[in-house]
Amino acid sequence: MLIFFDIDGTLIPEPVGGIPESAGRAIRIAREKGHICMINTGRSLALVGPDVTGDVEFDGILLGCGTMINFRGETLLHKTFTVKEAEEIISGLGKYRIDAVLEGSEINFRDSDERIFTDVFRKYIHQFDHLHYKSFEEAPGHFDKFYAYADQREKMEAFSREFGDRLDFVDRKGGYFEIMPKGYSKASGMRYIAERLGIPMSRTVAIGDSSNDIPMFESAAVSIAMGNATEDVKEIVNFVTTDVDKDGIWNALKWLGIVE
Repeated sequence: MLIFFDIDGTLIPEPVGGIPESAGRAIRIAREKGHICMINTGRSLALVGPDVTGDVEFDGILLGCGTMINFRGETLLHKTFTVKEAEEIISGLGKYRIDAVLEGSEINFRDSDERIFTDVFRKYIHQFDHLHYKSFEEAPGHFDKFYAYADQREKMEAFSREFGDRLDFVDRKGGYFEIMPKGYSKASGMRYIAERLGIPMSRTVAIGDSSNDIPMFESAAVSIAMGNATEDVKEIVNFVTTDVDKDGIWNALKWLGIVE
């Protein structure tokens, strides 16, 4: 089988923490039995390092909601906004007073505190002060997707009307949105790698916990939600396992018959 794992809330407890020992052990057993195990995350490459995966090896990783695909050390796909597209997006964010982090494969980009529109986003972004960012001025041509916040839904609706033909939006609730180039998602990444490897989608499994995993669940033959998943996710999956820090991955693969 071709098995896809989300990171945050699925492989690791949020907001920080490594992969639980039981999850790592389950993934090693799955790979030893010939199953292909891939990370499928909304994070860009700049946000995925050894601190996330530890000593657990995967066959590959789908990044940025399908905008970048690496398989066994080779980059198979990488979609980045062009300079012109990026400049128009940044201008639109300013026009509608929407805050955002622009996410790239090498580094992420944020505005300075005085140019962030809302206290909510300013507080949110300071949770990640340990990360390195560059300015919006340096971003064009170097980011693949973005995470945005609007304190009024009308602002995001107006932005969506202007850019809806070029962007896809995932509502992360509470005013937050994950935004990708049109046609890119965790599901598009799954279909790409499955076709590339010659594996039918009927042999795919998706394991996740949040709204940006919904396209992945809808495309996979088997869908599994973590016990800590949001309720809208739990309602559409084939199986709900235990929480991420309560042997959730082990129990998911046990339900699949991969581990005992």
